[in-house]
Formats: sequence, C-alpha cells, structure tokens
Amino acid sequence: MTLLRLALALGLSAASLAAAPRAAQAADWAVDPGKSRIGFSGVQVGAPFKGRFTRYDAQISFDPAKPEAGRAVVLIDLTSADTGDKQRDEALPQPDWFNASKDRQARFEATRFVAKGGDAYDAIGTLTIRGMRKDVTLPFTLTVSGGTAHAIGHLDLVRTDYGVGQGPWADGGMVALQVGVDIDVTATAKTGG
Repeated sequence: MTLLRLALALGLSAASLAAAPRAAQAADWAVDPGKSRIGFSGVQVGAPFKGRFTRYDAQISFDPAKPEAGRAVVLIDLTSADTGDKQRDEALPQPDWFNASKDRQARFEATRFVAKGGDAYDAIGTLTIRGMRKDVTLPFTLTVSGGTAHAIGHLDLVRTDYGVGQGPWADGGMVALQVGVDIDVTATAKTGG
C-alpha cells in the first residue's frame, strides 16, 4: 500500500483529488510527485510560515462526463512535514501536534466532484487527522492538456478541529488556529483506465 506522507491540517490534504481532468479519455489518473506539491501555511508568534509534505500517495478516478461520480483518496505521511525550521519540524510529529506515532497519516477522501463552470471544481469529501474526521469542500481549478491534468486548490482549516495543537498550543496565542492547505498537482491519465 502506497502512502501519501501530508496534512496539517491537513491536508491535506488534501490534494490530488484535484487532478480531476475534464477532457481526458481515461478515468484513472496518476499523480506525478516530481511536479506536484501539497503545502500548508500558518502563523507562529506573528510570523507567517509555509511548509510542505514530502511523502504522499493518491488514487484518483474521474470521468469528465460524470464528475459527481468521481472519487479520490489522498494519504499524507504526517512525519514528512517540512517547514525549513528544524525545531518546528521536529515538533510537528509529536503528541501535541500530529501525534504521528499513533496516527501517522492524514486522509482526504473525495466522494464526488462538482463542476462549477469554466475550469472551477469542488472536491467534496472528508478529511481525517488524528482520528478526527470532518466534512470539507476543496475548491480548485483544473486545466487539461492531452493526457496531463494540472490542478491548483486552496483550503482553509481550523487546526484545533482536528486536535492539532494540544495543551499550551490550543488557544492560538503562539500559533494561529487557522491553517491553509495548498495543492498544486500534476497528474497523467493511466493507460487502459
């Protein structure tokens, strides 16, 4: 089983679900990790920071004629969070934050897609972090060229909705409660799909 090692929030999670192509022939899509990014952002002691999850996996199925029947599962390895700050990166997998020794993965499952007109879509599903599952809608834009799809999306989360940031970190005084999750996903149509 492949892992999508993402999420603070999430997130992430979310992310590859956005690779739902509009004009492709195949229903199944493979994310290109070298051209894709699942990122997150937040504010710590008044200073904005950004990070990304370096290990993740996604299974995406999407028929442009029936977007509502599309499905995606994105698994994010929460131990792969990288913000470029050693102290923060060592803290994130710990029990106060992701508690990765107990719940290593964040999971985003899109149960359907909704076409919003033009290149705009919503991926509707659930995000699970630290065993806490919430309904989410991830808006994204999608462009398709030949057998390649490129999706960009953003989702705002409240980290404490998922138990991220326990004890002294729960009130948002040191680390803001709102977290952004950004996806920039490139996927190719699977042959024989």
